[in-house]
Amino acid sequence: MTTKTTASSVPDAGRTWVSFVGAGPGDPELLTVKAIDLLRQAEIVVTEAPEHAPMVRALLGLPEPAPEGVDEAEPAGPEFVDGGFGEHGQPLTHAARAKVVVKQAKTGRRVVRLMSGDPFVYASGPEEALACAKAGIGFEIVPGISSVSAVPAYAGIPLTSKDHRAITVVTCGEKVDWKQYGDDRTLVLLSGVGLIGDIAGELIAAGRAPQTPVAMTRMGTTTEQATVTSTLADIAADARAARMAPPAVIVVGKVVDLRETLSWFETKPLFGWRVLVPRTKEQAPVLSHRLRGFGAVPEEVPTISVEPPRNPQQMDKAIRGLVEGRYEWIAFTSVNAVRAVREKFDEYGLDARAFSGLKIAAVGEKTAASLAAWGLRADLVPLGDNQSAAGLLEVWPEFDEALDPINRVFLPRADIATENLVAGLVDLGWECDDVTAYRTVRAAPPPAPTRDAIKTGRFDAVVFTSSSTVRNLVGIAGKPHTSTVIAAIGPATAKTAEEHGLRVDVMAASPSIEALADALADFGAGRRAALLEAGSPVTKPSDRKPAARRARAR
Repeated sequence: MTTKTTASSVPDAGRTWVSFVGAGPGDPELLTVKAIDLLRQAEIVVTEAPEHAPMVRALLGLPEPAPEGVDEAEPAGPEFVDGGFGEHGQPLTHAARAKVVVKQAKTGRRVVRLMSGDPFVYASGPEEALACAKAGIGFEIVPGISSVSAVPAYAGIPLTSKDHRAITVVTCGEKVDWKQYGDDRTLVLLSGVGLIGDIAGELIAAGRAPQTPVAMTRMGTTTEQATVTSTLADIAADARAARMAPPAVIVVGKVVDLRETLSWFETKPLFGWRVLVPRTKEQAPVLSHRLRGFGAVPEEVPTISVEPPRNPQQMDKAIRGLVEGRYEWIAFTSVNAVRAVREKFDEYGLDARAFSGLKIAAVGEKTAASLAAWGLRADLVPLGDNQSAAGLLEVWPEFDEALDPINRVFLPRADIATENLVAGLVDLGWECDDVTAYRTVRAAPPPAPTRDAIKTGRFDAVVFTSSSTVRNLVGIAGKPHTSTVIAAIGPATAKTAEEHGLRVDVMAASPSIEALADALADFGAGRRAALLEAGSPVTKPSDRKPAARRARAR
């Protein structure tokens, strides 16, 4: 089946064209592959909701716009045009939205009209597409996941089951004849939060039992999602008690009872936790992505900037020595060290062949993986959980004059690295060229609201990935509140945290970002299970005040 327009439905460089793209229900990861591809090609993005522009910038890796009055270069990426609200913040009518889209399409640039949910499901997409057809503008429809099905699914409520196959979607308003919905079919109600008391009364009057299950889910598919389960008799009072507000989707029917067993999103171990990620700009996304998988809301605060050494001569000399065969070993103690040496190789026009005849050691699996990406295989990597400088020393061989023609080790490291590794290698009979390959520089302080949130306990957890992140965060933002869960990547980082007066609650089983995120998730799961076993409501560490009783809220 194809969409018929006034001309060919295939884009042509000589014609105006609009791609109506469904943005899905809220979670950016639910965007379709085609939607993301079109957004990458777009020159103009006509948005519908305030969150659309930041979402697109994040997807495309674009910086946030500079504050008004601040001079900056021409911004990269598409131009954003508000197609949902007027100059004074008033919601635009369907006709007004259509005029915005047509106006932008007539510029001849590639236009994406981004719409919440699906453009053709309870949206202004049909009216806007008709306006394009009338103006002789070509268009295509890229369906999105509708909140009608997605929000109940994220709440653990299937809209149909083998016992309940009938479903009706109703956009609520004063003109709905509720008498026709008195049977036992499943109802999905949109725009019904403020009217739920009247709607419930009408459905009971139409023949539905007062104890018919009802679920109301707000901010569905996001980490702000909240669901209240109740009955037709009590939903109005329970929704008020839980302070439910639009946007929300309401499900009425026996399928709601399945949420008791099928709830999967709101029961994630770190669901809704605000987690501070003090990290280098280059490395934070990996940890944040894993935390999001556990339901957390990570907030990255750069505390360290990795920069070249102030005096590059020592590094230059060491690289020349490596090429000339001066070293028996090179020991990499971090991914940053690998990056620093690789950048020097690029500067000199060298490649991995220069390592021929040289033995390579890596402090752990992540560093070894970084070497492998360069085409190098580490000869020595600590096994098990002790992937650290101490672990590397445990497996490092003693110098043997009969077996080792050269007794020198090249050790490219950070400017603030400890001397334990050098001392240990010297004890084993080796001579070390301990070279500063890069500097870790303290970043600028975070914005005032973030600093205040750190000090007052509005973060649920902080994850420390090195001793320097502990020192730098405390230095630029102050100590986290005592209610905040502190997670450390290993013993050295935990020791530094304790030296700064912090209580360490979580320590990774092995020194990796994945293990750190997993350990925090295990802590969250255990905390949640303990609260449920005690019959207490599931709260977050930042919820320090006794939670108000929420009727049947899960």
